[in-house]
Amino acid sequence: IPMISHLFMFWCFLYSDIIMLTFPDSERLVIDLTVQSHKPHFIAVHCQEVGGKNYEASMAHVDCFVKELLSSDAMKEYSRARVYLDENYKSQEHFTALGSCYFLHESLKNIHQFDFKAKKFKKVVGKEIYSDTLESTPMLEKEKFPQDYFPEVRTISHAFDLVNIHLFHDASNILAREKSPSVYSGMRQKALGFVLDRITDQRFEKVPYFVFGDFNFRLDTRQVIESLCSTATMQTDRVGDTNEVEKLIYRESENDRKVVLQLEKKLFNYINQDVFRENNGALFLQFDSELSCFKERLHELEISFPPSYPYSEDSSQGKQYMDTRCPAWCDRVLMSATAKDLVIKPENEEKYLVYDNIGPNVCMGDHKPVYLSFRLTAGAGKPNANKHKCCNVQ
Repeated sequence: IPMISHLFMFWCFLYSDIIMLTFPDSERLVIDLTVQSHKPHFIAVHCQEVGGKNYEASMAHVDCFVKELLSSDAMKEYSRARVYLDENYKSQEHFTALGSCYFLHESLKNIHQFDFKAKKFKKVVGKEIYSDTLESTPMLEKEKFPQDYFPEVRTISHAFDLVNIHLFHDASNILAREKSPSVYSGMRQKALGFVLDRITDQRFEKVPYFVFGDFNFRLDTRQVIESLCSTATMQTDRVGDTNEVEKLIYRESENDRKVVLQLEKKLFNYINQDVFRENNGALFLQFDSELSCFKERLHELEISFPPSYPYSEDSSQGKQYMDTRCPAWCDRVLMSATAKDLVIKPENEEKYLVYDNIGPNVCMGDHKPVYLSFRLTAGAGKPNANKHKCCNVQ
């Protein structure tokens, strides 16, 4: 949520704990435990697929979840909140299924949010929830990609910007394996470039920004398979009428030609899932390369948690991956170079600077939520933001 930098009186005097999370589908209890553990003074929660994959049937539960969250014991000291939920699935032209939620601790004073229509900052008071009127809400910018792009919702400030994003997934494992990098990687690169250009255009003065959500970044499927199945032989099954590849089966050359991997459009069934969890999947970070072309524009703290997707949605299998896709770090918290300078400060001792997932042993849906927690000094962000020539404080 946008705030005037010189009025950042966090931690009551000098510091504030900030926590930024990207939530696909999650449970209130785990959120409560995370808040109680870190005790942040400002919380930004970015949700993708609000209402779940079957949003037509489940959207009615979203408002109830938000109200329960706002009234929970863990959130009782957060006296101000802004919740923006894109629930209007009947308007497919504009529907993004994104949700952005911001919570302010009662100890924070003089917090302001930018009004895009009036082009001035306004003081944040009370708790407000917006859903049906996002297009007419002047306090945020919502934008859906053109047909060959994908959704993005933006919340901007003159101290720092927070961007909620959901990029395109891999529709077929077979197609993702055909070349390195995959065709899907190229589509996500184009879409993310569009977002970065949009938030750094000339309409407003450039400020530090954080982009967090479901980027759908995938490991390089072809390279992963070559690594996992280096000594295996490949069998190709095709559809009779079209000769289209339907299934790839990798078998060991010896050991009774045991099947190592089966690959189909929506099947990635590897013989030993544990390799993706061992040492938090560090072996596979070498294949996580989609961010490399943005290395001058986007930065990230070191990843020390297992791939965040695709986890089993069986409530008894909190650690288990589904065999639908190759596990990958889809959910991320990224930042500009200037935002990284805010995060990497001496006051952010190791215990205060945390980049991790939530609910490692609990079923959280097919994605594990990812969060970044850090301290921010008073006056950080954009100095004298309230004196900007086009942005007045109200």
